[in-house]
Amino acid sequence: MNNPSNAKEKGGINMATFVLVHGTSCGGWVWQKLAPLLRAGGHEVYTPTLTGLSDRNHLLNSNINLSTHITDVVNLLFYEDLSNVILVGNSYAGMVITGVATKIPERLKLLVYLDAYIPDDGQSEADLLPAAMLAARQTDAAKHRGLTQPPPPELFGVTDPQLVDWIKTRMTQHPLATYMEPVPAGNARSAAIPRIFVHCNGNPSTTPDLFSPFTDKARAMGWQVNELAAGHLAMLTAPREVAEILRQAVEKET
Repeated sequence: MNNPSNAKEKGGINMATFVLVHGTSCGGWVWQKLAPLLRAGGHEVYTPTLTGLSDRNHLLNSNINLSTHITDVVNLLFYEDLSNVILVGNSYAGMVITGVATKIPERLKLLVYLDAYIPDDGQSEADLLPAAMLAARQTDAAKHRGLTQPPPPELFGVTDPQLVDWIKTRMTQHPLATYMEPVPAGNARSAAIPRIFVHCNGNPSTTPDLFSPFTDKARAMGWQVNELAAGHLAMLTAPREVAEILRQAVEKET
């Protein structure tokens, strides 16, 4: 049965269903500081790990592509019979949630791009990367059977040595094919879904800010844009601030 609404009201507080999708080389574990804050507010939270990564690394192979990861999330929403979902994607997962929206827009209430790529129809992440970065990934993958190595957490503004070590032990290789496959066409079908962008502007000054262009793109398209003084993995370094942004989004959309 497809419940027409997963949103609930408890004590005057609007409840929501969140599906949080991680980025490159990460897994569902990346949300473990944020998810409890959302659940404490009475919300339902799902934190899937995409095929081949993290706790699903036993399935890792070079044939895993963007379609695989889109299907991961589409299947979760179908089999758990979720609707009115607030779908959050960090980094690479901007590609994933965009693809999910083209497949099952009727199950989605809001898309949140947490410092994430915003592709147009037919664009791949490779199309959105600086040429030098793409070339480096391709060279890396050529040495490792189509898989790229995890980026250092420090690149994303993580400065606490203990947290750096904790992240490093959990990051896994990532299939190059996920970056090369274009997002499926269908933005027009999902255009009615509201979207917000969260720009994490606290990365080190030595790190190129890959996501400023998407911040500008989101503004140009009339999306709500939130600036957050935190690094790219803000769900780990500033979970309360991210939770507050999401709380406000729930209030606005319900």
